Amino acid sequence: MSLLPRTPRKAFFLVFLSTMALVGAGLVIGEWMRLNPCPLCIFQRVLYLLVGLWALFGVLIPQARKFWGCLIAATAVGGLATAIYQTWLQLYPESATACGYGEPNLIERLVDWLGMQWPFMFMATGFCTSKESILGLTMANWSIACFFVFLVLGLWIGFSRRFERKRFNFR
Repeated sequence: MSLLPRTPRKAFFLVFLSTMALVGAGLVIGEWMRLNPCPLCIFQRVLYLLVGLWALFGVLIPQARKFWGCLIAATAVGGLATAIYQTWLQLYPESATACGYGEPNLIERLVDWLGMQWPFMFMATGFCTSKESILGLTMANWSIACFFVFLVLGLWIGFSRRFERKRFNFR
C-alpha cells in the first residue's frame, strides 16, 4: 500500500493543507516567541499563500495539473531565492544593506501595502538580519527546506506519470 496520493486532486490538496499549516505555524510561533517578522519574512508568507492558492486551483481544476504544478514550482523558486537571500543577510549583516534602510524596494512596498490591509497577517515590524533560531535554524533556514519541498512537489504533481490516465488498447 502506497502512502503517495493516487490522484492529482489529492496531491494538490495535500500541498494546500501544508501551506496553510505552515502559515498558521508561522503565526503561532511568531506570537509565542514574540518574533517581529521582517519584510522578507512577510513576503515568504505571501509566497506560501500563493503556492496554496495554486494548489487549491489544482484541486478544483486537476485537468490542468501541469500548469498548476509549474506555477507551484515557479513560486517555490521565488520563495527559495528569498529565503536564501535572507539567510545570507543573517550570516553577513555587516556587509549587507538590510531591508528597511534607504528607498523601499518593490517587495517592501508590497509588504507595506499588505500590512495596511491586514496588519495581523502582513505587518512587518522586524529586521531581515535578526536571527532567532528554532531547533537550531532560523525561520529563513526552515523556509529554504519548505520551498525546496514545494518545488519538488510541484514538478512531481505536474509531470509524474503516476497521474497519467491509463489508456487500454483492446486490439
